[in-house]
Amino acid sequence: MKLGIPHGEVEAFACPVTFTVDVIGGKWKSLILFHLMSGTRRFNELRRLMPEVTQRMLTLQLRELEADNIITREIYREVPPKVEYSLTALGLTLVPLISAMRDWGAAHEQVIVARRQALRGDSGDEA
Repeated sequence: MKLGIPHGEVEAFACPVTFTVDVIGGKWKSLILFHLMSGTRRFNELRRLMPEVTQRMLTLQLRELEADNIITREIYREVPPKVEYSLTALGLTLVPLISAMRDWGAAHEQVIVARRQALRGDSGDEA
């Protein structure tokens, strides 16, 4: 988890793109942010929306986003305990970026999937 700036990290993030990818990169963080764009979500809601993610990995990714002040975690003292996640003000600044990623994917998915299938020799008819 990135709770401090280790020695040499300043040099490693000389490129803003590298830093941004460090904050929101990976398979799950951008999906978490996408789902939080529509509002507050509970942990199990996020699990249902991303069935491929393990509970441990989701917890880890949520903690990293929380440590970077991208999301906030609200704990309600009730039985059973309720925990909700939402975007912070800083997290909301990522909405245009996540939206642009969604739009780009929608616009180019078919072409790229077809290209990947052609390179593998798949016909795409078997599924």
